[in-house]
Amino acid sequence: MSHSRWCYLACHPRLWLRVDRSVQDFSEPGVFPNIEEAVSVASYIKLLLICGLGLYGILLRPYLQTLPFRPGDIILIAAGGSHLASNIQIKKPLCLIGGGELPDETTVICLRGSDSALEFLSTCKLTNLTVKAELGCCLLHRSGRLIIDECILQCESNPLDYLSWPIVSTAGSGVFPSNLKSDGDSISVSHTRIEGGAKAVLTSGDLALQQVRVIYARTCLYFWFDVDCR
Repeated sequence: MSHSRWCYLACHPRLWLRVDRSVQDFSEPGVFPNIEEAVSVASYIKLLLICGLGLYGILLRPYLQTLPFRPGDIILIAAGGSHLASNIQIKKPLCLIGGGELPDETTVICLRGSDSALEFLSTCKLTNLTVKAELGCCLLHRSGRLIIDECILQCESNPLDYLSWPIVSTAGSGVFPSNLKSDGDSISVSHTRIEGGAKAVLTSGDLALQQVRVIYARTCLYFWFDVDCR
């Protein structure tokens, strides 16, 4: 079987994990009621897949190791309603995808009193998602490469706006150093709406905001920028 065919099998949407609160029976493999459970189980999916496929799994293993995101690494979050998140630590490469046609159809809400909705200690990608926070931050970047593409990051308006940031990065500060292999610590933001908060990005480590581009639409601003080594 060709390399491209193996890659297709490894990345097929049927092998993605799904977060769907509307499902009544969670006995279906790979379906979870919340993001935290899906993230915690993601670490074991690749091993289960290889074992379950027997000889094919053994043959597939070398190709799985070379893919940027492998089976169990992609989590599809169902559109409609709100998904609650509180300081969910992501310690392995994951891709979180909103299930709607537009980012505002899939909303992740940071619970009040939490430092962040999602905390990243590994290379990860977010796409087609809305993440909202009232206090604290939407996304907390500790280490690894974080890619944010076609998302909406919103800090709700309140008298303590100066305590809110859509993105906070502590990479390079010595807090929660990553033991995982990565291509370096960085954040890449593209075609993303950022609203509210004291400022779009707060850094307290070795990274700095770079290469900022903004497109002014009629009702919002779209941002492209990198947060990388100074």
